[in-house]
Amino acid sequence: MIKRALERQAATRRPVEHDILLSALPHPILVLADENRIVYANAAAEAFLSTSIAVLKRLTLDDVIAFGCPLLALVEQVRSTGATVNEYGVDMASPRFTAPKLVDVYGGPMPDQSHLVIVMLQQRSMAQMIERQLTHRAAARSVSGMAGVLAHEIKNPLSGIRGAAQLLEQNLSDDDRALTQLICSETERIRNLVDRMEVFGDERPLAKEPVNIHDVLNHVRRLAESGFARGVRFVEDYDPSLPPVPGNRDKLVQAFLNLVKNAAEALGERDDQGRILMQTSFRPGVRLSVPGSEARISLPLMIQIEDNGHGVPDHLKPHLFDPFVTTKRNGTGLGLALVAKIIGDHGGTIECDSEAKRTVFRILLPMQDRVRSEKIPAAKAPALANRSR
Repeated sequence: MIKRALERQAATRRPVEHDILLSALPHPILVLADENRIVYANAAAEAFLSTSIAVLKRLTLDDVIAFGCPLLALVEQVRSTGATVNEYGVDMASPRFTAPKLVDVYGGPMPDQSHLVIVMLQQRSMAQMIERQLTHRAAARSVSGMAGVLAHEIKNPLSGIRGAAQLLEQNLSDDDRALTQLICSETERIRNLVDRMEVFGDERPLAKEPVNIHDVLNHVRRLAESGFARGVRFVEDYDPSLPPVPGNRDKLVQAFLNLVKNAAEALGERDDQGRILMQTSFRPGVRLSVPGSEARISLPLMIQIEDNGHGVPDHLKPHLFDPFVTTKRNGTGLGLALVAKIIGDHGGTIECDSEAKRTVFRILLPMQDRVRSEKIPAAKAPALANRSR
């Protein structure tokens, strides 16, 4: 009995000794004792499970995840074999989730305490971020090439068609004149579409400077509130210590304005329950390779635009940032593709998580180099870091 008590005491003490190391990791980590009792959870696990460590220590893994979840079988496999396991694409369901989450699981016994099992979870959306980032850039390049062809092969003939229709209009009756006006309006619409596509053909490097991301978001909110999002409730949750972003302010305004416009349109018939959340935070740990550099850079600045609208249809989620993909009746499907290009040009990534009543566009951006930003103040948020309008 004394030996058992000492083992239990060690099981609860050792994770605390490793707390500094494990808490620095960006992925959820759990340490399980006998009967799957949770004896340790890092900060990422608390956020992932939406439960504090104090509560988790009173629970078992069986209490936290749904009955029949494959994670339980994987933990038992570690206990029975004493070997590590790696399982990819595990559907993890929990009463704390509104929908199952796809995770990669890494589990194994603690080296010096075999009765303890350590489990690390990597949410699949983060694991696929690099692949999706490259996909977005490839899609932008395909539109870029198409825009170059269209600009020459379509815009010039369109000008001739429009000019001919205007000449014919002078000698036609009122009934026939309506047809020439239709020709003019449709050629103008096609020309505007080609103009929008030509934006993708601009491969010039951005002229970057330190940008206060909160100034960008506040400017976007003011534009939205005075126009397409009039009457929509905005909630701001800003990290006041966020450093500047190296970027082009006008381009960032264009990208976030597109995202806020999509969020406002997703709310549909606005009522008292509709709202748009604009959130910033500092999340170290994500490092990606960017075009034009062999180095991997950190993307610690996270900006989220969240709405509680109807969500994105499941069949569109894998293609959301592809050109010409849209759910809008009169949409061109270039808005989100342009957003992905702008964020990519800034060396960042964009990801979307969507379910009923919650759609989040998550942007990760690099921060301004410290040497060049010593004289630049932090991206100060409003006096109230969490407020609604």
